[in-house]
Amino acid sequence: MGNTELPQEKVNQPRGSLFWVIPDGYIPPESRGELLSHESICVLNCGTQAAKLSIDIYFEDREPLEGLVEVVEGRRTRHIRTASLERDGERIPAGIPYAITVTSDVPVIVQYSRLDTTQPELALMSVMAYPVEG
Repeated sequence: MGNTELPQEKVNQPRGSLFWVIPDGYIPPESRGELLSHESICVLNCGTQAAKLSIDIYFEDREPLEGLVEVVEGRRTRHIRTASLERDGERIPAGIPYAITVTSDVPVIVQYSRLDTTQPELALMSVMAYPVEG
């Protein structure tokens, strides 16, 4: 068989979308055992250029927490814990439902994960975010 490797310029191309939606956010308010309940926005940047992300958090009963800026370097992945997101001292409160939009200046791939350790039988959920075109 011939050479099965892809040319490097194909491997390092930007992939994904510029706008992603995660409608179900919820930081569990308590943890049990050794692991801490948490949620993460998991971002993969396949391209060579750093991705500048703008993250907006929407709530049911209050104004959004907008313009949270994070960077994912080129050819890297980053797991952004939602509990660490902060603007002017304001954070996402635990135990309150929220939704997320992620806007990037270069195409990226976004996944969302939740670890719930509120019970001895902990649960891990991981789903692809929804990419929105145009």
